[in-house]
Formats: sequence, C-alpha cells, structure tokens
Amino acid sequence: MLAVLLIGQFMVNVDTAIVNVAAPSLKDGLHPSAGALELVISGYTLAYAVLLIAGARLGDARGHRRMFLAGLAAFTAASLACGLAPATGALVAARVAQGAAGALMIPQVLSGIQLHFTGRARERAQGLFAVALSGGAVAGQVLGGVLVTADVLGLGWRPIFLVNVPVGLVLLAAGARLLPADAVSRERTRLDLGGVALLAGAVLLAVVPLLFGREAGWPPWTWFSLAASAPALAAFARRQRRVAARGGTPLLNLSVLVRPVVAWTLGALGAATGTYYAMLFVLALHVQDGLGRSALFSGLVLVSWVAAFGISGPLLPRMPARVVAFGPVAGYLLLAAAYVTIGLAHADGAALVVLLGLGGFGLGLGFAPQLGRLTAGVPARYAPDLSGLINTNFQLAGAAGLAVFGSLYLGVPGGHRHAFTIVMVAFAGTALVACAAAALGGRAAARAADQGSSPARRAAVTASSRV
Repeated sequence: MLAVLLIGQFMVNVDTAIVNVAAPSLKDGLHPSAGALELVISGYTLAYAVLLIAGARLGDARGHRRMFLAGLAAFTAASLACGLAPATGALVAARVAQGAAGALMIPQVLSGIQLHFTGRARERAQGLFAVALSGGAVAGQVLGGVLVTADVLGLGWRPIFLVNVPVGLVLLAAGARLLPADAVSRERTRLDLGGVALLAGAVLLAVVPLLFGREAGWPPWTWFSLAASAPALAAFARRQRRVAARGGTPLLNLSVLVRPVVAWTLGALGAATGTYYAMLFVLALHVQDGLGRSALFSGLVLVSWVAAFGISGPLLPRMPARVVAFGPVAGYLLLAAAYVTIGLAHADGAALVVLLGLGGFGLGLGFAPQLGRLTAGVPARYAPDLSGLINTNFQLAGAAGLAVFGSLYLGVPGGHRHAFTIVMVAFAGTALVACAAAALGGRAAARAADQGSSPARRAAVTASSRV
C-alpha cells in the first residue's frame, strides 16, 4: 500500500520539474511563444496548487482509495495527451489537466499514511514520504535531461510525458489490488463549491504573480494581485465559519490552523522547503553559467542531497525520542551552515557534492520529525484538512521561494559568483528562521502533550464540554 502511494507522489513531483529541462526541445518542436512556454511549465503547478485542498476534502467525502485511483487514472490519461499533443494549446490544456489530476491524487497519500499507520510504522512511512517528495523534484531534472538527450525514437521532448503511461497503468493495477477499501458511509457529504471557488481565487491571486512576476519584471498588476489575495483568503475563512455554524461540512476546518503546533510547524516547513525549491533553480544556473558545467552534471550533483535526505528519514525512528524532538532545530542549523559554506567557498566538484549532502541531511532531519509532530498533534478525523494544508503549503512556499530568491539571484549586479554568494547567505538566513519556528513548534507540541496528560486538564475539558 505504501509503495503505491509513494510512487504516485513521486510521479507527480517528477512532472513539476521535468519540463524545465525539456524547454529548449519544446521550443524547437512546437515553436511556442514565450508566454505559451511559460504556461506549459506553470499551468501544471497552478492547477495543482489551486485544487489540493478540494482534492483532500473529496477524498474524505468520496473515499481516499477511490479518489487516489481516479486521480491516478486521470493523470495517466493526461500524460498520454501531453505526449501526443499536436500543438502548444493542446499541450497547455493537457498540462492543466495533469495538475488537476495530481491535486486529486496526492492529498490521499498523506491522509492514507495518517489513517493506516501508527507509531514507529507511521514515522518510517513519513520518512519515506519525505524522500519521495524531495527525490521526485531532482529525479525530474535528471530524467528530463537523460530522455531529451537520448532523443528516444526521434520523439524529442515527448518521452518525458509518455514515460508516465506504462508506470501509471502498472500502478493502477497494483492500487486496485493493494489499497484498502474505503469505509462505507451512509451520509453523502456535499462539497462546498463556494468555498472551492473562493479558495481557488485566493490561491490564484497569490500564485500567478509569484510564477510570472519575475520574468515580467514585476509590473503593477503583480503587486495588486498579491495584495488582493489576503481579502480573498479572509472571505474564504468567513465562509468556512458560516458553513460550520450551519452544521455543514466546510472545505477546511479552520480549527486545525489555530493550533500553535500546526501554525509554527507549517511555517518552519514552508521556510525550509522554500529554500530547497529555489536552490534547484539557482544552483542549476550557477553550475552551468558560472562554473561552466553541463546540464547533466547540474542534475547529478544533487543526487547526494537526495541520498542524504533519504538517510535521515529511516534513521530517525531508530533514535531516542529526545533526539528526534531536537532533530528539526539541529537539522535546520546544519542546513544553514551548508548553505553559507557553499556560497562563501564557491565549492565545485567533490566539495560541492559533500556540502550538498550535508544540506540534504539537515533538511531531512528537520522535515520528517515535523511531519510526525503535525500528525501526532491533530486527531485522525482532521487528516484530510492536514493533508491539504501541508501540500498547499509546499506549493506556495516553493513558488514564493523561487520568485523571491530567483529574482534576487538574477537582479544582483556583479556577476554569477557574487550573486550566488548573496543568495546562498539569504538561504542560510531563511533556514535560521525555519529553525526558530521549529523550536517554537516543539514547545507548543510539548505544552499540548503536558495538557493532554494532566488529569485536572481532562476534567476541566470535560466540564467545559458539558457547559
């Protein structure tokens, strides 16, 4: 079951990055305009980010197994449509469909882990989930470079999408056999379509300028759009409270967000993963344009990051509880140190590989325990809300990190070397912010555990609920 879920997660993450490497081949094959090419790359991310929370709620309402398999089937079909697309418009439409299908499938992964695993097994599953998340982004760059360079059957860029088809079909057969049946519910929950529309509008207002603003030179509309996202989000929150007050099922239970452990932990994860997704972009430019290395090297050099990240996930459940609790703080400190050293030393070759491995290990030490902290601090009935929030947080953090740090790298005068140093130091500062948020989240989790274990506290809660 876990293999099916994580391979699905891996596939979706691969497709967020694989098109970046194939962009030159796409240009030669379909001759798209600059804006159309940007939509081919970003249309997937837009649809994915906008619909993640709705996908999580659909899994809760219609069944996690059913929605995972439906999303996987749609993702496989959309991948085939991408690979066979005769023109740019058809490719853009298929990419948007791919992102929407991914948004239906992926929330069921974390929900499935939270609902079907407990204790050490859940910790191990969350560690492997972290590997699928990080490894998919790097694998997309490496696989894209390999497939485009190989020019399989003279198809150019098309195999980067067609490779999903056989994998998706095998995964569908395995999922139908291995995923546990959904619980039978007599009550059919209605999806809050108004909430979907408001949330989609708020996310679009935030994500569109983050994706397109840097290349457009940050014109006024980008700032107006970012400013408008806040009142749109407030309108969504008001609607969710009204729906809950009427006895309906809101798209998102806002009570999850007001828990300090959730708020601080999401902030820490967002800050840390935002630097990672931006680093993929900045490092590729620095390695190729600054150091004069090949595109394949710029992808392969990150293998050490993913390998070290993957070691930390399975390693942590074997450690004492106190060590695991301190993992996020120590991990983000190590991440900050790796960023600073890479930037100041301008590491290349073996030194760069080693330092990236240290950074990946640090991010892994922070990532896996914080996922465990989130799922342990929230009851299982909130699994869909938590899954949607975590995945949406990753997407927004990645878009924001790429926009902010990518613009910084491209805007700093003095050449690639100077710009790279500035950005890596900025990454380190952000990792320290993540460290502080992780420490506050740890304190909130400890306070919640103390309150939950106190007999007086339980008596007070019981009396309050009776009142």
